[in-house]
Amino acid sequence: QVQVVESGGGLVQAGGSLRLSCTVSGLTFDEHAVGWFRQAPGKEREGVSCITRTGGSTYYADSVKGRFSISRDNAKNTLYLQMNSLKPEDTAIYYCAAGRNPPRILFPVGYNYWGQGTQVTVSS
Repeated sequence: QVQVVESGGGLVQAGGSLRLSCTVSGLTFDEHAVGWFRQAPGKEREGVSCITRTGGSTYYADSVKGRFSISRDNAKNTLYLQMNSLKPEDTAIYYCAAGRNPPRILFPVGYNYWGQGTQVTVSS
């Protein structure tokens, strides 16, 4: 059984930082692309950042480029998202997802395994 568990969310002031972690079990981690998605109230789920199987390529939404950094540790089956210079508009539930061959890496389609999400709230 595949389990995807996020951690590291919380409440932070604008300009602050948070580091999200995601541990995946029950699948061969280094055979899957993994990524972070977020969903704010009343909005669709959107891709934030994704990383390929070996970590050789990373992708970011325009809204987070230069502020967020994604990384993975395949030995620990863990994905990370370092979030700096946080803004109130970053407030959302952040989800970790894994997919073997997502056709469009920053889009939710093709990611088969999802966590329950972790809340990130940025106050102004």
